[in-house]
Amino acid sequence: MTDIDFTGVFPAMTTPFDADEEIDREQLAEDAQRLEAAGVAGLVPAGSTGESATLTHDEHIEVVETVVEAVDDVPVIAGSGSNSTHEALDLSQRAADAGADGLLLISPYYNKPEQAGLRQHFEAIADAVDLPQIVYNVPSRTGRNIKPETVGELAAHENIRAYKAASGDIAQISEVIEYTRGEDLSVLSGDDALTLPICSLGGRGVISVAGNVEPERMVELVDAAVGDDLERARELHYELSPLFRHLFVETNPIPVKAAMEIRGYGPARLRSPLTDLEDDNHAEMERILAELETEREATEAV
Repeated sequence: MTDIDFTGVFPAMTTPFDADEEIDREQLAEDAQRLEAAGVAGLVPAGSTGESATLTHDEHIEVVETVVEAVDDVPVIAGSGSNSTHEALDLSQRAADAGADGLLLISPYYNKPEQAGLRQHFEAIADAVDLPQIVYNVPSRTGRNIKPETVGELAAHENIRAYKAASGDIAQISEVIEYTRGEDLSVLSGDDALTLPICSLGGRGVISVAGNVEPERMVELVDAAVGDDLERARELHYELSPLFRHLFVETNPIPVKAAMEIRGYGPARLRSPLTDLEDDNHAEMERILAELETEREATEAV
């Protein structure tokens, strides 16, 4: 099994499209290389931020292969979840065959399994695919919460190595960390704005949307937070907080694709039914990014 240190910043990558709505492999490779150069701990393609809901299975694998081929020395953790266990197994095995180093597995959505069904789902994939795996809890998208006790049971499996916490419930996330202190399980924030609070409780990093736009500062924030430099981590948290909020002013990844376009990282093309960022929100994104650039330039000038 590949060994991954699930500590640090793992950008949840977007999927760029060309004018024909095909995957823009050249831009995707450039994004991966830019993020690797910024010092991130790993890359997460084909997840929710990568518009996985509109990708065919073959396109999932095309995205994973492109990122794997583009980078030299960072692990690639492929989004390969589904609300069908058989489908998730197939995607996960195909991702492994494509060279993925690990898997991000969203909990089954829409069909809302009970806790026993969730446990069986994740264990079936962990038994079948010998890669480090991240259990992803995002009740706002799936309609079902993975309870802390269930995470504690899953953490005993040698292939289940991390948990992406995107419930927004700090008390529950603290409970997950409490239940898994004796296991080799990294708890990663699934919300940029909660990275510092979660790391202060014992979390190890973040699967980050903001990391697509401000990877260096996100890396510095997490390094400070897990390294107990609370003062610096707090400074960076508040510096980035306007961006954190505005990246979710509309449905993810609408705002982050607009932010990347503003920064010159390719067109902000989305697949239907997602729509372009509204004009007033786009103007505010431009203002926030300009302010971050001014702060960067001032820091570099010192």
